[in-house]
Amino acid sequence: MQKQENPTYLKAITIRDPSDIHSIKEDIKKGMILILRVTPLAQKDVDELRKVVEELYKVAKSSGADIARLGEERIIVTPSSVKIWKPEYDLK
Repeated sequence: MQKQENPTYLKAITIRDPSDIHSIKEDIKKGMILILRVTPLAQKDVDELRKVVEELYKVAKSSGADIARLGEERIIVTPSSVKIWKPEYDLK
């Protein structure tokens, strides 16, 4: 098996406070795959959670990353080399 020179890291993070976003933004810029658990912040302040998610979305898009929700409790962010499959739902 060939060793990859620049591995992509997967990191799981629980967001408890809006101040957690600084290190998350740095991880996005480093090209990490992030699984973000948002339940603790959602339980404290839904409006703050909304602001955090909007900011993460902007950072992800400006970095060429992909971002999506994983169920009710998690968000995934992937680097530009990894795309998230998002099904087209039939709304009939």
